[in-house]
Amino acid sequence: MQKRILGLRTTIYKVSDMDKAKAWYTEAFETEPYFDEPFYIGFNIAGYELGLHPEEHPDTEKSASVLTYWGVNEVESEYDRLLSLGATEHEKPTNVGGEIVVASVKDPWGNTIGLIFNPEFQLP
Repeated sequence: MQKRILGLRTTIYKVSDMDKAKAWYTEAFETEPYFDEPFYIGFNIAGYELGLHPEEHPDTEKSASVLTYWGVNEVESEYDRLLSLGATEHEKPTNVGGEIVVASVKDPWGNTIGLIFNPEFQLP
């Protein structure tokens, strides 16, 4: 049976200042955008897309009902590095079982960025 859902492709963060967000995300994810237009900026993060989309009506109280976790080898050091770049604390690094550690920060536009170290999860 062919699978209908093929897996995660893109996570989009809405921002009020595309130029500042492009600079911040370029530094935070240590990756230059592969697509850069006023209506969308796209980054290829290890085969997954991180997109920036202009926000018409900036909302500083963004919902965290859906959270994307970006895989890292060292949650604590990446969490601290993002805070040093201007992110704010959302959830401190926490062991959630076994060797799995998660944390999250808010970018300067109020978007939640999750970090995870999960040696149990393997890509197909």
